[in-house]
Amino acid sequence: MNLSGIDQFVDVATMLADTAQSVVRPWFRRGVNVDSKQDASPVTVADRSAERVMRAILAERLPGHGVFGEEFGQDNAGADYQWLLDPVDGTRAFVTGRPLFGTLIALFYKGEPILGVLDQPVLQERWLGVKGRQTLFTSPLGGTARTRQGVALEDAEMSCTSPEMLELAPHDRWRQLKQNARRMTWGGDCYAYGLLAIGQIDLIAECDMNPWDWGALVPIVHGAGGVMSAWDGSPLRLDGDRTVLAAGSASLHSQAVGILRAEQ
Repeated sequence: MNLSGIDQFVDVATMLADTAQSVVRPWFRRGVNVDSKQDASPVTVADRSAERVMRAILAERLPGHGVFGEEFGQDNAGADYQWLLDPVDGTRAFVTGRPLFGTLIALFYKGEPILGVLDQPVLQERWLGVKGRQTLFTSPLGGTARTRQGVALEDAEMSCTSPEMLELAPHDRWRQLKQNARRMTWGGDCYAYGLLAIGQIDLIAECDMNPWDWGALVPIVHGAGGVMSAWDGSPLRLDGDRTVLAAGSASLHSQAVGILRAEQ
């Protein structure tokens, strides 16, 4: 596609993020009721309300586009442009009062993520990634979206949302990757990828990831100098194996893929 006209979509994505922030933030640390979905994952009024509002904006501004949200499914599945929405990625963190969650907004074109927003409504931090452009990062603390380069695996700060997630891994070679890294930190959900994009984390290996979990993060990580793929190094796909590997540099990514591909 010709990305010269993507700025109109950036404006819509920014509107979606601003609106979702205004919906989600007032519910933080307010003792919201937590329901369990069919897969036993938690959901709150903040998730549902934010997605409804974002869907309403898209229906008005871009009625020809498709929408695929975590809470309310898919509309207009045949459209070339598909918006993937995760209003509160990291609901467990949200309901326990930890600001390690975020709103994820992705735009796919013919199955490829071309635009992504990660917004942390409590800390007022936002990452905006567009295919082929430098990622933009805004925060009250300042900073620039740039991954750490030249980090060897033995010096890498590694992260994963939870050990339970890795119980669903297609193999256990992530254990060797973890052992070879400098340190493993648990927790973070989408916020960990934002930290990778600003050079605080170097490596993330996760699995059981849905497209709305990773779609927005691909342009953000790539635009900050990093690499994202499946564990075998192949591009992330809507119908992929649900593994995700993110690294701050191509060389670190290559090292990680070499381990995750290795024969047992």
